[in-house]
Amino acid sequence: MIETNIEKSVLLLALYKKESDESISDIILKLSDTQMFTIKEGKALLKELKNDNYLEGGVLTFKGIEEARAIEIEFKI
Repeated sequence: MIETNIEKSVLLLALYKKESDESISDIILKLSDTQMFTIKEGKALLKELKNDNYLEGGVLTFKGIEEARAIEIEFKI
């Protein structure tokens, strides 16, 4: 998983699993509603994902997709 940061991992997985009509903001709001993190923390995590090249232009990169798949498998165990 990403640097053992559960919040960042959950956000990346949620972005990978998001519906086509959902925006990134919708995902951050949903996760903040579950008290995974605050909206401010979610935006900071999103920025980290962009800086780490997991996300570009609002779309997961190949690196982001591969990491999200690995996280999904890890969570299933």
